[in-house]
Amino acid sequence: MHVLRAPRSFRPSVDALLVGAALCFATAPFARAQVVVAPTLPQVGSSNPVSAEPGVKRPSTQPCTVTLFSNLEFADYNNKTFAYTPPAGCGSGPWAKVVLTADLTVTAGRQYDRTAEFYIGGANVYFGTTAEPRKTLSPSWHVERDITDLSALLRSSQTGIASIGNFVGVSGGVTYDGIIYASAALEFYPANLANLPLPAPDVVLPMPGGTNTTYTLNSTSDVLAATFSLPRNIEAAYLDVISQSQGGDEFWYTCSPNEVAAELGNCGNTGFRETEISIDGKPAGIAPVYPWIYTGGIDPYLWEPTVGVQTLDFKPYRVDLTPFAGMLSDGNPHTVGVSVLNADGYFADTATLLLFLDHGSQQTTGELTNNTLPQPTPPYVKNDYQTSALGEITGNSLVVQQRTFNLAGYVNTSHGRVQTSIDETVDFANYQTIVDSSIEYLQTVAQASGAYSVTHTKDGPLDFETDRVMVYPFTFTYDYQVNADGSFFIASQVNQQDYSYEKQLLDGFTYYTRYGDENVNSSDTLNYAASGALSGHTGSSTAYDQQNDSLGSCYSRQLTAADTKLTAVLDGAACGGTNKQ
Repeated sequence: MHVLRAPRSFRPSVDALLVGAALCFATAPFARAQVVVAPTLPQVGSSNPVSAEPGVKRPSTQPCTVTLFSNLEFADYNNKTFAYTPPAGCGSGPWAKVVLTADLTVTAGRQYDRTAEFYIGGANVYFGTTAEPRKTLSPSWHVERDITDLSALLRSSQTGIASIGNFVGVSGGVTYDGIIYASAALEFYPANLANLPLPAPDVVLPMPGGTNTTYTLNSTSDVLAATFSLPRNIEAAYLDVISQSQGGDEFWYTCSPNEVAAELGNCGNTGFRETEISIDGKPAGIAPVYPWIYTGGIDPYLWEPTVGVQTLDFKPYRVDLTPFAGMLSDGNPHTVGVSVLNADGYFADTATLLLFLDHGSQQTTGELTNNTLPQPTPPYVKNDYQTSALGEITGNSLVVQQRTFNLAGYVNTSHGRVQTSIDETVDFANYQTIVDSSIEYLQTVAQASGAYSVTHTKDGPLDFETDRVMVYPFTFTYDYQVNADGSFFIASQVNQQDYSYEKQLLDGFTYYTRYGDENVNSSDTLNYAASGALSGHTGSSTAYDQQNDSLGSCYSRQLTAADTKLTAVLDGAACGGTNKQ
């Protein structure tokens, strides 16, 4: 369990009591529609972890399944290695789809949530966090991810790593006995006329290559960097990146500007974080950081059974580097860098460079013709805090960042010149209010971050356009109050949303649209007696996910929970009563 703060006069003892009581949409170029299916129907009355997120749509062909590991035990911080061998019965691709499936469980008892990472050949294939158990609850859950874009790596045998660092033993007089077990497999679906393969990257380059681990970024100056000698015939390039907040940055969206952070007893560097992408030290792209909350975050009852958005399975954010393709093909080594602006100890980052090659030539030429993305700069900050004669601090802070830029370049290929121009705006705003006294700590956060891009690709006589919108609205309230009789309560409320929209056009004609909206709203109140003993809690939550596209795919699921149990499941309400594939 992770907690924020209690009033200054109560912090040491209350933090100890609470601990004892116990996170990118991505498509290949010219991608056809991806439709979705519902995961297994959750069980009403259960406290098992549950998400409204859809499963991965499977092709109709019979898959070949490769087991990566089975019932692997995680009771320490040692990485577990496994061997990956390509499927014997499904050829070497191209496959219609490759799906990673994983099933995890934690034995009943006491345990923190843990970070879970799986790698194959140095490339991250899964990144998420685990559920927390209770004395009478051994949570288990299923995750799956479409990893077809890693097909080039999966055509040959690789070394794999499963990493779930987990402490089992006694620490600070508290016994942590929840042991994590995990199994994982890959499903390879052969292609046929009814299940044509999507274009997949020809080259997959993990960062940092071959180390099978995330990279720790403790400050703005820290950089996850990899220098590559790249193919000479690159036509398109993308970077999939995940920046996971941990340690002092776990609740980064609650942090205060440095000039008031110490007085408030809060974390610093403002409530703003952003992932910066560079090529050869120059800005090349931006990836917004999602405000993930893990199953032990703030108040564990908030996330039982409905977990936060993406908590069990983070989505990589895909950054389009295609304007740089001509430059990257010049035969010189190039360094790709990933950093987190305002990181304050720490972020765990992983990234994978994906390259599409011109199969009709051994060398492409071209150049970057425009790059108006400036070097990262601190956000606009406005503080308004007052301290009363009694030492009570009240006030608010506003943090705003907006950047609008253009990236453009061209590549001379075997089929002519391909020009790419990306116009993008990245917005961020975080508004906080705080009341900090001897009997109350109240903090509210209203935050929204978003990326809005229009990509034009001129390929001979054809003019393709892709419009994308990604927005992460987030609100948070944390209220600790001490009553006159010495009892106290902590009331928390969180609303997370993940909204996305995409439109694809050819010569001005819209031929495909896709929409997605996930929302989790959770609230809980912890009640404590004057002695400090937890006397009870009251909470409820809803989770909703809707996905549809212009080709007729439609999925929706709504979950309702109260007092740690699932109370209702409603499927297909936004799809005429039935989810459609």
